[in-house]
Amino acid sequence: MFYAHSSPEGHPWEPLKLHLERVAALAECFGTSFGAGEEARFAALLHDLGKYSERFTRRLEGTESGLDHWSIGALASAVVARTNALAAAFAIHGHHVGLASPEIFQTLQVKPAPANWTEADPRKALDLLAADGLTLPELTGSIYDRKGPPAGAMVDVRMLFSALVDADFLATEEHFQRFEPFPFSRPEGPSLDAGRALSLVKAEIERKAAGSDASPAVRALRNDLLEACLAAGESPRGVFTLTAPTGSGKTLAMLAFALRHAQEHDLRRIVFAVPYVSIIEQTAKIYRDLFAPTFGEDFVLEHHSLAGLAPDPITNEEPSDEERRRRLLAQNWDAPIVLTTNVQLLESLFANRPSACRKLHALADSVILFDEAQTIRPDLAVPTLAGLSRLAERYGASVVFATATQPAFDHLDAQVRPFAAQGWKPQEIVDPGLGLFARARRTRLVWDLDRPKSWPELAAEIVASDQALAIVNLKRHARDLAAAVKVLAPEGLFHLSTNLCPAHREKVLADVRKRLVDGLPCRLIATQCVEAGVDVDFPTVWRAFGPLESIAQAAGRCNRNGRREEPGEVRIFTPEEEGFPPGAYDQAARATRTLIKSLGTDAIDLDDPALYRRYYRDFFDGSRIAEGKAELLEAIRAHDFAEVAKEYRLIEKDAIEVLVPYDREAFDALRDEVTAAGRPFARWMKKARRHVVSLYRPKRGDEVWSVLAPLSAAPRKRGERDERLERDEWFVLTGGGKYNDLLGLEGVGTVMIA
Repeated sequence: MFYAHSSPEGHPWEPLKLHLERVAALAECFGTSFGAGEEARFAALLHDLGKYSERFTRRLEGTESGLDHWSIGALASAVVARTNALAAAFAIHGHHVGLASPEIFQTLQVKPAPANWTEADPRKALDLLAADGLTLPELTGSIYDRKGPPAGAMVDVRMLFSALVDADFLATEEHFQRFEPFPFSRPEGPSLDAGRALSLVKAEIERKAAGSDASPAVRALRNDLLEACLAAGESPRGVFTLTAPTGSGKTLAMLAFALRHAQEHDLRRIVFAVPYVSIIEQTAKIYRDLFAPTFGEDFVLEHHSLAGLAPDPITNEEPSDEERRRRLLAQNWDAPIVLTTNVQLLESLFANRPSACRKLHALADSVILFDEAQTIRPDLAVPTLAGLSRLAERYGASVVFATATQPAFDHLDAQVRPFAAQGWKPQEIVDPGLGLFARARRTRLVWDLDRPKSWPELAAEIVASDQALAIVNLKRHARDLAAAVKVLAPEGLFHLSTNLCPAHREKVLADVRKRLVDGLPCRLIATQCVEAGVDVDFPTVWRAFGPLESIAQAAGRCNRNGRREEPGEVRIFTPEEEGFPPGAYDQAARATRTLIKSLGTDAIDLDDPALYRRYYRDFFDGSRIAEGKAELLEAIRAHDFAEVAKEYRLIEKDAIEVLVPYDREAFDALRDEVTAAGRPFARWMKKARRHVVSLYRPKRGDEVWSVLAPLSAAPRKRGERDERLERDEWFVLTGGGKYNDLLGLEGVGTVMIA
């Protein structure tokens, strides 16, 4: 008898046949959802083929170690079984070590077999598999086409890989659950009751409209957007854009589209991806308040790096039931509505590790919504669009890019097609004939670019208005401008940047909104962090010259609700110390300058969607940035999964998290708690996330290290000795560091994330 699992002492091992049958049933179910049930079953039956060996039995008994039980199954799938089931072969080989490159199949056939293989002869293992009563499906081909467009082909492999590894994880978990039960079984995510959920969304929109202080014109505009989204929801599945002005109710309208679309096509899931965690948190609250009373807490799943879902490697303390339930649901996105970040979603789509890819099969028959689509990195646009295109083409997913400043990604269609056959030709959800942007015109632009302005000079202009917002490109600019305004008018002065921890930013925005409503003096100096997903409404906005989409997003914070009789004023200026974040932002600012020189400022109409098409086309063509990273594209062409995972990074720079004393009581409690014995770090991290500031990891020897203390997390016993583990990404601001009530973390602005 051959066994699959090394159970805890005193517990029986599971017969290998039973394990393979369970994995095969689950994998076939997952694979069937995207037309690859047979190959998924085939991969599942062969994924542990190397366990049909005496060497693996000795490994379970503890007399051998360091054995490879997966490569023999990959070899059997690719060569011996003569099915050319290469997707299965990739998945089998990678289910422990990660997806590799096609060269692995040449390595597998080298004779003699490596010494660490549990079995050298795949035919012998296949005979034992058959003798155990397991029959392989007869495949005529593979989901993977080595000669097809490479990004699409790699998505196909990852989807099959996802089905296999999730099935393997679930079957293994079920086995151990029989002997050491969790406090409760793995929860089964509720179904997406799209029709009922849509009724709740419509009712919420009506409730908000009744209590809104927006003008009748704005309310009519929002209603027309909703109706357009509901009508478009009946369209065939595919790729869409949703181009709507800021303040038009886009967040709930796009959810209404997704639910109507899911209702029309019997789709399983809605995945909502945004660029920033702060947007997720506010959206998650809206969605939970809306759906939890009817469908329960598991209807909406929040999944991102600070959601406290990662396993805790520091202590042995059991997570709470709620934490365990959310963690289990997050592993394979088993929830009807998933709120996540672009980083989590897109990097998973290009990943090669089992844990990251495990949830990808959940994207089949789903609606994938990208809010603030203009933030998608242009140098990653071609592979990103190719991967999403494949999900729409083969896996029944619909993809929506929503923003007020829609990038002309369809201009890249010819560049996408060599990587994904369907290319990128999205359908616009909103009929241009509705004239939403013209109807939303609530501001007028004042271009003041003739002469650069000093911060004191600009501060004098700002304080002439009782209520004003000024947005600059760099955090040190925000710091200097805030200091200049403080000299002239300290009352009602606020500053907003990522130098402030989330709890501090929340308090600033709450105070700002209240003062705006109460008619009190209110002057907010901010970086571009205020431009995406932040609902504020100022009569006057100053915006440092920058990318066109940033200028437009800034204008969206001016007279947002259309309550004022006169248009709000947006003043574009050039600071005396001009500077931009490097990379795409800098290149986009240059493209904007070129556009203005070509058209003249009088022709720059931020309420004309055609302007953005021209801008983005010129940006893509002029900067050549959309040609992308050569190393990434070369890895995609080579179908090198490991190299692609390494090169596809939305955030290239390593970051650290610093606990800051914005709230001294919370700071002291969090600092003391994490160092106390038996406190799990993952649970602490969830509470601490509102009190941390993110920094790019400083260079070795940087002076900022002198005010950062590594965060030592709870000790755990190993034998007779306590061992305290340090987290190299989490730090505490020491007494030598300064946290200012106005500016936040001081003295290290040049190394912090903008």
